[in-house]
Amino acid sequence: MTRSTPHMLVVAGSDSSGGAGIVRDIETLAAFGIKASVAITAVTAQTHRDVLHVETIPPDRVVQQMHAALTANPVTAIKIGMLATTATIEAVAKVLANHPDIPVVLDPVLVSTSGGMLLTPGSMAALRDLFGSCTLITPNLPELSRLTAVETAGARENAAGQARRLIAAGVRAVLVKGGHDDGMESVDILIQPDRADQSFAAPRLEASMRGTGCMLASAIAARLAFGDSLATAIATAKAFVHRKLSEG
Repeated sequence: MTRSTPHMLVVAGSDSSGGAGIVRDIETLAAFGIKASVAITAVTAQTHRDVLHVETIPPDRVVQQMHAALTANPVTAIKIGMLATTATIEAVAKVLANHPDIPVVLDPVLVSTSGGMLLTPGSMAALRDLFGSCTLITPNLPELSRLTAVETAGARENAAGQARRLIAAGVRAVLVKGGHDDGMESVDILIQPDRADQSFAAPRLEASMRGTGCMLASAIAARLAFGDSLATAIATAKAFVHRKLSEG
């Protein structure tokens, strides 16, 4: 490696099962040769089937962790996952406002794979407000449906239209993940203002794995930390997740 190893800050919740959350993030960053700093937003007791308990970290402690990480290391990208509460979302937004040059990838964690709620009721508006501070958000189809208050995202064409509503509201870029769609391929769509939509396809696999959303967002942020363009980072990250699913 000719350049120094990048540092990345992960702001997310912990998952005691190791299947998702900050454990999956750090695992992904290690695969890309990224040094991880962390700000834990919530401690969850989870199995691969159930969320048993969620203990949120006070927002000022989340901010303290972020400030410490940003002071200690030359952070070149930030990945955000579970934020849990309105107060934490608003606190994180204030930190990001002081670091506008650092690319931020946000995976809007609303519900666990097992169905447990990971965002408190009434926090959706604050989460949408945070999107304007992010380089990219990466909702899957059910998340997109909740974010746009539309009952179902439906086909890819409808999902792209919903994503454009977020763009119109000030979001800089949306990657709609197609894992919940049908078809022989899993197709993710990148929507940006004043640009043609870009598609990233991979053969659909029978395999399943928890934490693929964490993995994809972290992999994208990792490549942004190395200086890749957004489209290149997404293509590399999607290939990485597909390979991990194939191995699994």
